[in-house]
Amino acid sequence: MSNCTVETCTVETSDGAKLNTRLFRPREAKEGNDPVVVLVHPYSVLGGCQGLLRGIATGLAEKGLQAVTFDMRGVGRSTGKASLTGFAEIKDVIAVCKWVSENLDANRIFLVGSSAGAPIAGSAVDQIEQVVGYVSLGYPFGMTASILFGRHHKAILQSPKPKFFVMGTRDGFTSVKQLKNKLSSAAGRVETHLIEGVSHFQMEGAAYDTRMVNLILEFIVSL
Repeated sequence: MSNCTVETCTVETSDGAKLNTRLFRPREAKEGNDPVVVLVHPYSVLGGCQGLLRGIATGLAEKGLQAVTFDMRGVGRSTGKASLTGFAEIKDVIAVCKWVSENLDANRIFLVGSSAGAPIAGSAVDQIEQVVGYVSLGYPFGMTASILFGRHHKAILQSPKPKFFVMGTRDGFTSVKQLKNKLSSAAGRVETHLIEGVSHFQMEGAAYDTRMVNLILEFIVSL
C-alpha cells in the first residue's frame, strides 16, 4: 500500500477554464509549514498530461511533502483549449498555485516543470508570491523548440528566485552547450544537474521518477 493518499478536485482559472487537479498527501500528516510542490506536465499538444507526473508526485508525498498535479486546459477532463505556445497555460499554473495557497495554507510553493511544462512554469514563477523556488526537468532551450517556447525564456532567466535545471546530456531538444549559454546570463541562484547519456524522453520515463524525486528534495532542503 502506498504511503500517500490522492484527492481529486477542480480548480477554475481567471478566464473560466476548469482544471482537473490531484492532491497527493502523505498518509501521516506532519506538523509544521512544509512547502507544497506543484508539478506542471509536458506539452499538451503532444499528449502531455498529469498522469505522466504521478510517479514523481507519489514519491514526494511518500517522502512527506504534499504534491499537486493538474491537467492543463484542453487535456483530459480539463475544459478549455490547449495553446501551441503555452501562454494561455500560464493562467492555469497561477490558478492552481493560488488554490494551493488558499486551500492548503501554503506560503511556500515549489514549481516543477517537465519538458514544455518547464517554460510554462517558468513564466509563472514571478507572478506568484508564494513560489520560492523553481525546478526544470528538461527545459527545451534548443533552437527548434524555441520557435514555440522562446518567448518564455526571459521570465525565468530574469527571475531572482532560486532555480534548478535538470537535463540529460543526450536531451535531443537542448544541448549541454545551449543550456550553459542560456543560464550564463540568468539572475539569482542557478544550479544544474546533468544526467550522463540520458535522452529527453528517457528522463521523462518512470524509470527516472525516483531520481527526480531525490533531486527535487535535495534542492528544497538546500534553500
